[in-house]
Amino acid sequence: MGNAEETTTRTAGEAGWHASRYNLFAPVPGTKMTAIANLFKGNCAEYTPIEMYLLSVVEELDEHHPIIERFAKRGVIVRFDERAALESMGRAACAQSHSVSLTICPTMGCNFDCPYCFEDHGRGKMAPEVQDDVMALAESMLDASGAKNLSITWFGGEPLLAPDVIESLSERLIALADERGVAYSASIVTNGYLLTQENTRILERCKVNFAQVTIDGLGAAHDATRYLRGGGPTFEHIVHNLRTVKLPFRVSVRHNVHEGNRDEVDKLEAFVHDLAAESGNELRYYPAPVSGSEVADERGKQVGLLCGTDASELGVRQEAGRFRAGRGHYCGAHSIWSVGVDDCGNLQKCWEAVDKPAISFGTAHDWNPQNPLETASNPDNLTMYLNTAYPMPDAECHECVWLPMCVGGCPHVRLFEHRRCIAFKDDPEAYVLALHARIGKEESA
Repeated sequence: MGNAEETTTRTAGEAGWHASRYNLFAPVPGTKMTAIANLFKGNCAEYTPIEMYLLSVVEELDEHHPIIERFAKRGVIVRFDERAALESMGRAACAQSHSVSLTICPTMGCNFDCPYCFEDHGRGKMAPEVQDDVMALAESMLDASGAKNLSITWFGGEPLLAPDVIESLSERLIALADERGVAYSASIVTNGYLLTQENTRILERCKVNFAQVTIDGLGAAHDATRYLRGGGPTFEHIVHNLRTVKLPFRVSVRHNVHEGNRDEVDKLEAFVHDLAAESGNELRYYPAPVSGSEVADERGKQVGLLCGTDASELGVRQEAGRFRAGRGHYCGAHSIWSVGVDDCGNLQKCWEAVDKPAISFGTAHDWNPQNPLETASNPDNLTMYLNTAYPMPDAECHECVWLPMCVGGCPHVRLFEHRRCIAFKDDPEAYVLALHARIGKEESA
């Protein structure tokens, strides 16, 4: 009988390690390597055949095997319940209070008549008394949340039809942020037709640091879907603004891709690149598939629109460009501190609903975020959006490998249409290879 200490060893499995449930695999063409994307961690890297074998038997390895640390760092193995973590993140998203986000529509009117638009445009602009209500709302949301950021998005309609509202409200919102000691940021979604030098100076004073402008192709391709109300082309006018106006903020040039302008993608991307170089403005090309809408159907104007996420190489590449770590919420519709306000002061949880008072949950005049349900005129219109955050009562979503990325999809679409899955859901290799082309080799170093 000796006193020698006995050394006990455990397998990695006994220590709790197991392969992540959110790994996607793809063989790297022309090599013996395999790319693995982990959707929870937000990591993509290459692995050798030996590493792939070790991953397949990881639970049998000694818990101190050197590959354990490497795998764990990249998220391909874990020793916690990732799905339970997503559930907790989803619950937390509803009350997440680091930022107050207001999407403000100074007008619902628009000078364009695009056939794929989801809005039924009204007229008029935000009255002074409604602006007072918006200020009271912003103040109460900051006080109730304790947030350190106030984020404003100017939306519509076409917000630059009411630059005076943007200017007057911005001055007050910036002063409020300064008074509360919180960071302030602002962006604008505009069709670009009224992005004149004068309006740009207003936006600069209003601390707008980002704009989205849509161009749907070159010349006639754009004018086929983005024309003036009453008719008339807009391409040359918008391009003239982007070329000649000195823009003190970043501009994302959105290309709404549909069957009629899909062949414009490469040409428009090159055009935007050249336009940026020529103008000195910071312009970035952004392709986005568009879908049909009730309003478009009622108008009877069909342009062969796509429906949902694009399953083509373009769509896969676009989604790969947005790759990030998993989360429990899809968008601001899942946060009590993210609200849309139309020109009449009606409150919405989604900016695709700002023109639909019937699904408003309250008004800027009456809603108090400290008592969000009691002061909502229609609490169901608030809670239905919040309750689409994970966990959702959907067994198929619950088991899906894409869950950290999709999180059940767009809340508005899910509520008013149907669950819309990722278009390339059944072709994960294409997505993994798109990620690998962007970040895989660097992550493997």
